[in-house]
Amino acid sequence: MKELTFEKNWVKAWDELQEKWENVEVYQEMLQEGEPVADELNKEIETLEKGIDDLEFKNMLSHEDDRRDALITINPGAGGTESQDWANMLYRMYVRWAEDAGFNVSTVEYQHGDVAGIKSASIEVTGEFAYGYLKAENGVHRLVRISPFDSNARRHTSFCSVFIYPVIDDEIEIDLNPADIELQRFHSSGAGGQNVNKVETGVRLVWTGKLSDGTEQRVVAECQQERSQLQNREKALVLLKSRVYTLEKEIKEAQRNELEGTKKANEWGSQIRSYVMHPYNMVKDHRTNHETSNVDAVMDGDIDGFIKAFLMSESS
Repeated sequence: MKELTFEKNWVKAWDELQEKWENVEVYQEMLQEGEPVADELNKEIETLEKGIDDLEFKNMLSHEDDRRDALITINPGAGGTESQDWANMLYRMYVRWAEDAGFNVSTVEYQHGDVAGIKSASIEVTGEFAYGYLKAENGVHRLVRISPFDSNARRHTSFCSVFIYPVIDDEIEIDLNPADIELQRFHSSGAGGQNVNKVETGVRLVWTGKLSDGTEQRVVAECQQERSQLQNREKALVLLKSRVYTLEKEIKEAQRNELEGTKKANEWGSQIRSYVMHPYNMVKDHRTNHETSNVDAVMDGDIDGFIKAFLMSESS
């Protein structure tokens, strides 16, 4: 049924474009007959062009994981309050972007910083092609600004790691030995009522085991989203499997690149984008050289230009 809905959406989108094209033809005929419909014609052409661009863009998201939901995890780098505040700014940016794009957004885990900002956060973005779009954000984000926490108003540079995981579903089988998983309980933070504050509803799962290439990994996933400990445990298990799945996928991609005799830059842990607020305003992606001087718009969630530039470069 999920696959059928997906195919129906493609047909529906094509039919809507066909209808727009027919409208353009009608307006052109009316214009030739002397009717004052130039504004309507231009508006219809603009809508048609945007629809074609959107459909072509979605057509690039052909990887098996691109249609999945996405999990965003945000971790500040060294630098204490300054980097924790930067992490919170990125958290806000991604929530704004996802909501504006029509995705469902839920905060799975959120740990407040000691003074300001956050120590870490995880956001689940639900909707078609959520992972396909957000995979462009995977890597280290760098901020340069006058620190609001520095009494001498000096310029500071902060770093923050953003990791994007596809959320797996029943189509993918991930078998983890229960004996390798440690269960930790903790009090959830934030709103949630008396039950959340008094009972250890938050759940953290720690898996220690070997991947397919023989390397041993320690993978952690936690959830404090639900009021029930059982629900949080089920959700944390899904997130844990998603992270193990991502590690296995990286192993296969590395093996494929080796067989093909090519070396691709590993975006995990590498600086992908700089956000400069002093001495000038600029956000620049170092992978694609796409940039803008409207830093405020970017921090309010306007990152479509960066996402599209990255995906276009990947498909070329």
